Amino acid sequence: MFVMELTYTAPVESVEEVLDAHIAWLDGYYASGVFLASGRKVPREGGIILAAGVSRAEVEKIAAEDPFTVAGVCAYRITEFIATKTSSDLAAVRETLPA
Repeated sequence: MFVMELTYTAPVESVEEVLDAHIAWLDGYYASGVFLASGRKVPREGGIILAAGVSRAEVEKIAAEDPFTVAGVCAYRITEFIATKTSSDLAAVRETLPA
């Protein structure tokens, strides 16, 4: 599983200009089952996306396709972790430690 942390590198007004395209991009990855949760940081300095079911290379490619990235208004920090414990709602993405 991955935590995709994005940090705005431009004023929020510039972010707002590509927000609709970013939301459409998010919707596509929700529809494919890759994105599990997302939202804005508080204070509004960027956002967080939880992603699963893809490799590190794939998640980096996904981040590079984000309209925010393409427009140059954010930078990503991607952290991989093994989700060995989850709520029952996320049981389908629960992972086991390698042997």
